[in-house]
Amino acid sequence: MPGLDAAAWVRTFATLIDEHAEELTALDAAVGDADHGTNMRRGMAAAVAALDDCAADSPADICKQTAMVLIRTIGGASGPLYGTFFLRFAGVIEKGSDTADFARAFRAGLDGVIARGKAELGDKTMVDALAPAADALDRSVTAAASGAQALDAAVVAAESGRDATTPLVARKGRASYLGERSAGHQDPGATSAALLVRAARESWR
Repeated sequence: MPGLDAAAWVRTFATLIDEHAEELTALDAAVGDADHGTNMRRGMAAAVAALDDCAADSPADICKQTAMVLIRTIGGASGPLYGTFFLRFAGVIEKGSDTADFARAFRAGLDGVIARGKAELGDKTMVDALAPAADALDRSVTAAASGAQALDAAVVAAESGRDATTPLVARKGRASYLGERSAGHQDPGATSAALLVRAARESWR
């Protein structure tokens, strides 16, 4: 049955983070602590190890477990934010895993990130990738698109949102300390968030 393979999503996200860790760290070096790639790589490796060691098999259980691991192992703001995303996602995906359920769960995850980080679209954060992706998913569900089509649209939206952070002045997070000097740099959080969306597409059944 088409739908979300949550374990594959986590594993694919971990692979993409590992492949892009140096890029994420370089982006973070320009506006933050130069540790986003390192922290995300450590957290996602731990999340995959937890999958290997645990019998969690439902999408909800896998996402809850991943949330707890990320909160424990990723330093700075990224652990709580990604943990909140997966935790809120899990609370909705329990009802199913088709395209509409995924879109609702993704929106719940985004809402959790916004509530936790107090960030809005345009603040130069991971929200700038997640929010366009959520909107694309909602439009796809309304248009009765297939899951693959919906995730394709979400990837394009997330990556466009990521790219759009470059000229922005950061209003949240450590990058905001730089003020106008934060403009001209792609946001590392939006970059890793776009990878999260791409991982969902690559792992969709």
